Amino acid sequence: MSEPNATMLHPEIEQLDRDDLQALQHRKLATLGERLARTPEWVEHFKKGGIHPRDLADPQALASAPFLEKSELRNRYPFPLLTAEMDTVTRFCATSGTTGLPVLFGYTDFDLNVLLARQVARQLYCHGLRPGARGYNGFGFGLWVGGVAFDLGMAELGMVNFPIGPGRSDLVVEWLRDMELEFASVSPVFLATLVRTAREKGIDPKTDWKLRYAVIGGQSVSRAFRDELEAEMPDGFMTYNTYGTTEAGGPIVSSTCPHSHDRDEMHLINEDTVLTEILDPETFKPVGPGEVGEIVVTTLDKQASPVVRWRTRDLVRVSERPYDCECGRKGMMNIGRLIGRSDDMLKVRGVIVYPSQIEDVVAAAQGTVNEAWQIYVDSLDQAPKHITVAVEYERTYNGAPDELAANIGRSLTSRLGLKVPVECHPEGTLPRYEAKAQRVQVRS
Repeated sequence: MSEPNATMLHPEIEQLDRDDLQALQHRKLATLGERLARTPEWVEHFKKGGIHPRDLADPQALASAPFLEKSELRNRYPFPLLTAEMDTVTRFCATSGTTGLPVLFGYTDFDLNVLLARQVARQLYCHGLRPGARGYNGFGFGLWVGGVAFDLGMAELGMVNFPIGPGRSDLVVEWLRDMELEFASVSPVFLATLVRTAREKGIDPKTDWKLRYAVIGGQSVSRAFRDELEAEMPDGFMTYNTYGTTEAGGPIVSSTCPHSHDRDEMHLINEDTVLTEILDPETFKPVGPGEVGEIVVTTLDKQASPVVRWRTRDLVRVSERPYDCECGRKGMMNIGRLIGRSDDMLKVRGVIVYPSQIEDVVAAAQGTVNEAWQIYVDSLDQAPKHITVAVEYERTYNGAPDELAANIGRSLTSRLGLKVPVECHPEGTLPRYEAKAQRVQVRS
């Protein structure tokens, strides 16, 4: 192993080569299997794959383990596959889905104050944060895991935390200036809203704010959107993508390092505690470099509500050089930003459409309000016959809205191979989102 890297909080883990990291995962899989074997629900679940939890002692057995789907968890409401005694569970968090009952996941004291705190602190340290740095935690609280995760990670690292959460933009833009905050954890669309709010109040983010880092999560955004956000900020400011799910334990599956930032990629930065497979969503075979697959996670250390082969439905492209990053994390795979979800993919008159493709076009068009756009469909199934894209034009836009709509329409046709009607509305017309944006909506 090489000398410790100053950008690594846990170099004894982060500098492991791929073989050593996989050996660690295999040991933890065996321990996980022993724990799950004590829970009858888990034993019953594993029978679907013709195996027993203790078979995880053989690392090859994971490929035979049945996938875990949200429908199965909902069928086991209210506390699905809970592996810890209730009196040891200190908190519950829930998925952020917009339909059906939320699925609850328990956390023991270890899950929160040791595991999750270390997982988030590792990312923050990687981005360049250090003890004493001042940060605005703008992720959501309540049952959502994002806010509490970054509270814990910032505390673990010794940062100064202003846990305001999403919303209250009039206050936040002033505090960013007056408190000289260096860091923000926030959804990308809300960060764009803060920039606009600041300018409306006569605050110039580029000169009046001291922000140097922002972790943007909750949804994927295009590189063009990210680049425009960074251009609005003080010199040297960088956004870092983070990705995770409640089922995986929080926003801890992958994150950007200073080197992968330029490639628009992320490391699977906690693979010692979250084993991640990138699988073809049809064949369920691992995909190779440069190929698109679905993220499937297995939590190795989580006590209260572990998951084994949880299908996130989130699609990513594996890096062309997955284990070759200048930062030295040679064992932690690099993946691209989220392309979309396998269950959000639209098939419009035979053409596959991902919302991220539309965002790329909208963000690249001069004069649009990048955080405000919608896809309207005539049906919420995955094969609508008609879709319409709605955008906003900026108040300062001097051109004709119809011309802007036509330009975007031509770009969409070039990108998708599909003619898509485009509506162009005045700024402030379309919905705003403080957390995860709901881009696809049905309109009769």
